[in-house]
Amino acid sequence: MTDRSRPAHAPEDHPALPSDKIGILLANLGTPDATDYWSMRRYLNEFLSDRRVIDLPRWKWQPILQLIVLTKRPFSSGAAYRSIWNTELDESPLLTITKAQTAKFAARMADRFGDRVMVDFCMRYGNPSTPAKLREMVEAGCHRILFFPLYPQYAGATTATANDQFFRALMAEPWQPASRTVPAYFDDPAYIDALARSIERAYAEIAGRPEILVCSYHGMPERYLTQGDPYYCQCQKTTRLLRERLGWDETEIISTFQSRFGREEWLKPYTVEEVARLARAGKKRIAVCAPAFSADCIETLEEINVEIRDAFLEAGGESFTYIPCLNDDDAHIDALAGIAARELGGWLD
Repeated sequence: MTDRSRPAHAPEDHPALPSDKIGILLANLGTPDATDYWSMRRYLNEFLSDRRVIDLPRWKWQPILQLIVLTKRPFSSGAAYRSIWNTELDESPLLTITKAQTAKFAARMADRFGDRVMVDFCMRYGNPSTPAKLREMVEAGCHRILFFPLYPQYAGATTATANDQFFRALMAEPWQPASRTVPAYFDDPAYIDALARSIERAYAEIAGRPEILVCSYHGMPERYLTQGDPYYCQCQKTTRLLRERLGWDETEIISTFQSRFGREEWLKPYTVEEVARLARAGKKRIAVCAPAFSADCIETLEEINVEIRDAFLEAGGESFTYIPCLNDDDAHIDALAGIAARELGGWLD
């Protein structure tokens, strides 16, 4: 229940208002509510109708989307989600993990700032929606909100569209809270250290050391890079900083890109093709991590750990290790908490 009191120096008949708080709203990509056809169709329609994701003219793209893509893709996507679905809680792994991250993050914020901060999470697509969670924060008395997209590297199709949705939600508020957005943290030392520690733990448990670590990032069309999107460069820097932190040689780690969609050229090398090439070149043992994802999801649990694994083994590879995302690992949560505390400067000290 929200604490309410009459403002100081207000007349006796002034209505009680919620106590002033600062909100921190974590944001991730999104999740379907279920794996059936119509749930998947609603989710995919929202996702693939986003001009930040597919920037073709609406007159050209929408007929293709509505009449072709959304007729078939909900079946295949639903099957993929069912293969990883958290049946105990009846939700996607991304939702389960984001809840756990938020709970730990909220505890860190409470330790630092007491009850002055309200923490919650939202999804860009699906539920809980960004407008609904913003509304809850405003009603709870949050007159300042820090919006935190959980994407280490900036991309128009991830960070920017999450911010867009947050700004649209603000437009509906009669009394807008003062707001800030958290910038990309691809080179944050604590984030890099958390990544490195997760790699070191995984390697310590593998019987035969992998010959190469593949850092698989979500892909995007090549032309986005030429149009000024910094994603590719930030991914490359994350890999370089990770290598330096691990103290490895350049031959022990590479960057690749996954999740290609459509016919145009995307950022290369493509993960699924590169792991097969490595196997044919004699690399029998590899490990794969996904530094662009803050939580395991369909792209990591199904695409990397099933499709990309199969491509490597079918090409002659022998040992494939998928290293999970940072998820709710304590070092990861500490890194996120440190970033948030930095961005709250001037609001909370």
